[in-house]
Amino acid sequence: MTHHIRAARWRERDIVAAVIAEALQPTPIAAWLVPDEEQRGRVLTDVATIWVEHAMFYGDVHVTTDLNAAVVCFHRYGPVPPPANYSTRLATAAGPHTDNFLALDEVIASRQPAEAHYQLAYLAVRPTHQRAGLGRRLMEHLRSRLDLIDLPSWALILPAGEPLLAQAGYKADHAIVRPTGGVTVQPMSRRPGQRGETATTALRPAGRRQNSQV
Repeated sequence: MTHHIRAARWRERDIVAAVIAEALQPTPIAAWLVPDEEQRGRVLTDVATIWVEHAMFYGDVHVTTDLNAAVVCFHRYGPVPPPANYSTRLATAAGPHTDNFLALDEVIASRQPAEAHYQLAYLAVRPTHQRAGLGRRLMEHLRSRLDLIDLPSWALILPAGEPLLAQAGYKADHAIVRPTGGVTVQPMSRRPGQRGETATTALRPAGRRQNSQV
């Protein structure tokens, strides 16, 4: 089946947020952000909705036509303001878990490049549709767009996403980030036109499963 890629519509923002939450839910970083398993899915979805909406104003959101995979990015040509009423909205969405999300925000901000760049904020595929090539298709689409606009790209990702981004030309920063015990995220960056590793090289680490990136 051919999966076409298009810009997400405003009315689809909740669907995109749900895709992100579903992809994140089984990961260690999700367990840290929301230790309560019963609340985890709802909180992740509500918080993701804030950022998906923000990206529709200050970046872009692309989805596969079946709405089972999405990529969320920000155009950081200069400082990007926080989402409107962010403190209030985050507290409403995350409740007692707000401090964990704020800690993650601080980690991202501390690693953000100072130069103009394109931030890959989320790459997510529903667990039921992983290993079907959707994430790779989205990354190929993103790589083509990045080369067209001639802008560096940056992401802070979960370790399982490293091979996929490596294929798109991203290089890992040696400064691995551990926001809390048992949780690791990896900064990666890409220069315009930077070629990626071959599929054989990129997929060499055994046992890694494709997951969404932070």
